Amino acid sequence: MKNNRFITLLALSALFLSFVRCKVETPVTGSSTLSWVKEVGAKKMPGKKKEFNATTYGAVNDGKTLNTQAIQAAIDACWANGGGIVTFKPGNYLTGSIYLKKGVHLRIDEGVQLLGSQNLADYPEMDTRVAGIEMKWPSALINILEQEEVAISGKGVVHAQGKPFWDLYWNMRKAYEPKKLRWIVDYDAKRPRTLLVSKSSNVTIENITLKQAGFWTIHILYSDHVTVDGVVIQNNIDGHGPSTDGIDIDSSSYVLVQNSDIDCNDDNFCLKSGRDWDGLRVNRPTEYVVIRNCISRAGGGLITFGSETSGGIRHVLAHDLKAKGTGVGLRFKSATTRGGTVEDIYLQNIELDGVGTALEVSMNWNPSYSYSTLPEGYSPETIPEHWKTMLRKVEPEERGIPTFRNVTISNITASGARKALAASGIEKSSIQGFTLKNIKIQSATAGEISYAKDWTFEQVILQTKDNSPLKVQNSTNVTP
Repeated sequence: MKNNRFITLLALSALFLSFVRCKVETPVTGSSTLSWVKEVGAKKMPGKKKEFNATTYGAVNDGKTLNTQAIQAAIDACWANGGGIVTFKPGNYLTGSIYLKKGVHLRIDEGVQLLGSQNLADYPEMDTRVAGIEMKWPSALINILEQEEVAISGKGVVHAQGKPFWDLYWNMRKAYEPKKLRWIVDYDAKRPRTLLVSKSSNVTIENITLKQAGFWTIHILYSDHVTVDGVVIQNNIDGHGPSTDGIDIDSSSYVLVQNSDIDCNDDNFCLKSGRDWDGLRVNRPTEYVVIRNCISRAGGGLITFGSETSGGIRHVLAHDLKAKGTGVGLRFKSATTRGGTVEDIYLQNIELDGVGTALEVSMNWNPSYSYSTLPEGYSPETIPEHWKTMLRKVEPEERGIPTFRNVTISNITASGARKALAASGIEKSSIQGFTLKNIKIQSATAGEISYAKDWTFEQVILQTKDNSPLKVQNSTNVTP
């Protein structure tokens, strides 16, 4: 009996040590670890604990009174006193754009709900970047602009009430498409983001739930050392909102996203770096990003690179992810006017359940949206400035050719997919150096690879209902 007890203790000890190792080791990629991984995320939090309750500054929790000025007064008082925590009594607080400042911790506790105004006038226009170009656009509901050491946390809810902005977009798109203006409607239909972090450092966003974004939900732009941890995004409430991305990391660096759950109607976890001429002008990459222990539900892609790739996307590790019913699992997309290089990407330990396509790579994505042409009847001199930006040609044209290379995808399982792979480079730019290792995909059909070069397949199993082989065309050294 003693021996059995001893053996059991040894087994439990071994199991515990195995569990600890799984939790703390830096994921191994090839023969070495990625040394930069430990540098991602916020390194500082607001330190002061004095509380500034918004009610003291006139906020009313009836869900009807517009509290923008009262909440901003609480934030400003907190900042003026050297920082602290802005809090709320339980209830619903209607507000337009608010702006956090250095040293401020906005705490949205359980029982507290911030409601976004449905009046666009409550979101002042600002200079920003949206969907890859710099232009005037409404402020977000919550803004962190050129700040440092800022935090948002709590188990409360930010409900953006974005449905009127969805309706605005769909109505405008119906009017624009017959005029051959599909390429500009997303920029003319101005809709507020829910949370914007721009030109800021050491920002922490923890545990909050965000619902029904009018446009993108969390946009991390031109920023560094940002942590998003334990966030829940629920945008498919009362419909399916257009362009309701989950988390967009845009020309930013040293970003950590973890333990988050996204249900949206566009890309779930998305990395971007600018579009076409304007993105090439800014030329700022997204780099040093870790995304781990997250779930995507409805949405365009579990993890998406692009389509805004102009500044480049590199040094990315995404691991221990799950997709449940997401449109695409692992997605790389660009266009022949974007340019930029996507490289040094590691995707590992990922489960895909019921996705449309497990792995998609496209350099000519969604042409009606991706390419801008001014129809007859419009004068180049009188169109809006952001139309001019979108129409400005990339010269020489070769600058617009994107590059995808050096991507390692390992330990992937997919079940119930419609297609295993859809990977298409272009004649001028092959998809280079993809390594697929220890992958098992169950799908209706296998799919295709074209214009690819130097792909490595190790222990890749495709089980297809139609028994189709993977089609490989116009490729060099690509043998599944």
